[in-house]
Amino acid sequence: MSKTVLFTEKAPAAGGPYSQAIRTGGLIFTAGQLGIVPETQHLAGSDIESQTRQALDNIQTILETAGSCLENVVKCTVFLADIEDFSCMNRIYSEYFAQDPPARSAVQVAALGLGALVEIEAIARVDEDDS
Repeated sequence: MSKTVLFTEKAPAAGGPYSQAIRTGGLIFTAGQLGIVPETQHLAGSDIESQTRQALDNIQTILETAGSCLENVVKCTVFLADIEDFSCMNRIYSEYFAQDPPARSAVQVAALGLGALVEIEAIARVDEDDS
């Protein structure tokens, strides 16, 4: 099975030796997305709400560029710098996945790049007729 490296200038550029996303078969795997504003390459704000919203906006942009959408997400992993931010993150997250939300894991980690509060990665399907 082949893989296709995905890239869009509308999402933050990879900050190391990794791709924004990979498409293989009928699935898209995004890299973890911080709440970085693509135009500035800086965090969207210092609060969990703005960073969560921007991280999900980045995922949405990557998926749409690849011919998918948030409705096709089957699994997310959320990394939090502080598990106490879970309820605030969850409130924003539920706006993006209001119906039939994907499977999800959420864990606290020791630290995130750039001092971020949240990082989110997703796995999404691509409709058969789009692949």
